[in-house]
Amino acid sequence: MSRPLNTPDDLPEDGLESPLAVADRMKQQQTVDMVRRALDDRRALLAYQPVVQARMTNRAAFYEAFIRILDDRGRVIPARDFMGAVETSETGRRIDVLALELGLTALAREPSIRLSVNMSARSIGYPAWLSALERGLRADPTIAERLILEITESSAMVMPDLVTVFMADMQARGISFALDDFGAGYTAFRYLKDFYFDIIKIDGQFIRGISTQPDNQVLTQALVSIARHFDMFTVAESVETAEDARYLIDIGVDCLQGYYYGIPSTEAPWLTSKLAKLG
Repeated sequence: MSRPLNTPDDLPEDGLESPLAVADRMKQQQTVDMVRRALDDRRALLAYQPVVQARMTNRAAFYEAFIRILDDRGRVIPARDFMGAVETSETGRRIDVLALELGLTALAREPSIRLSVNMSARSIGYPAWLSALERGLRADPTIAERLILEITESSAMVMPDLVTVFMADMQARGISFALDDFGAGYTAFRYLKDFYFDIIKIDGQFIRGISTQPDNQVLTQALVSIARHFDMFTVAESVETAEDARYLIDIGVDCLQGYYYGIPSTEAPWLTSKLAKLG
């Protein structure tokens, strides 16, 4: 018997979901509901990972802030369990708002640091996110020049015209922008001359094991060359070994980020380093 026409591939011929598919969908929905409750209660914190200068790797150029959503017992809800389901929804925008508010608070408390905060291009048109940004900038005039907004390639390509206008407005006020996951396959390179990102973060798939992988060496050198042509600062993501770090420094990458230099930590690194010096 042939398969009925117009029957989704993931459904049996009777059109009903399998028990396993139903269970997976219900589990994901429960996780999303848990995330929404956490946002209502502001149960979240930031984890910070250093981005170090290539020529002075004991010094952080800035820190990337990753939001961590907590359940009602204070445990981190893994982002992989919900981000795919909420990325294009209002819940995704609310996550961006809370991440920005926490980042702005950290910048206001510590005037010596620069911090990058992740955002979706979709949040540019979200009133609550824009209001949070304006409040932070009004509260402390020094914050703009210390704030970096990170936008992924995939997000930037959704609405390039809106992104370029927003970037131009915010850069005039001192904010920098980083293009995350550069080279991951989304960006039409012709847009780079219009975007004017300040920082290009080379996707980790090209960086892990680069010291022994000639193909990735060629690709990364090309990405570094493109960034240099457009006068954009380069960051190599996912640096995990001394050999990879040495190779990246030799080819002229400006900054390095990855487990080799530090894992994301909910303890602010700038505070723990100060305590170490005092001790």
